[in-house]
Amino acid sequence: MDATDRRYLEEEDSSLTKTMKGAATGLAAGTIWGTIVATWLDVPRVERNVALPGLIRTLKMMGNHGLTFAAIGGVYIGVEQLTQNYRMKRDFVNGAVGGFVAGAAILGFKGKSISTALSAGAALAATSAAIDVGGQTTRMDTGKEYYPYTTKKRADVAN
Repeated sequence: MDATDRRYLEEEDSSLTKTMKGAATGLAAGTIWGTIVATWLDVPRVERNVALPGLIRTLKMMGNHGLTFAAIGGVYIGVEQLTQNYRMKRDFVNGAVGGFVAGAAILGFKGKSISTALSAGAALAATSAAIDVGGQTTRMDTGKEYYPYTTKKRADVAN
């Protein structure tokens, strides 16, 4: 492996940092999704000896979805980084392996079924591979640097 390939694989963030960011992003997205699901599905019922039953049940649903999404995000990014570091390649296979392991481990555990684990793993792997192969990334390296200020003087400004 030559220096340009190594530089392509190296990034500013370590694998652990990326995994933590994936888990934190999953937690935030899952919490928001849990709030939406609780609003749509969970009509609060009146319960005895429970203050604010709707709020408590909504918070439980937010936490459940948040932790599930955090686990999926953390496992996905962690396995993707491990696969990338092991294979010394950065391609769609890393994401597909990460997606399969995350879907099979987390959603299979929640579904308590081998068929659910295989289905969820295959769905996440296919989705990740399709996005990676299609080039649908959030960052494209164009070689340009963008500054929050201009670096050149405008020609129309009079001195």
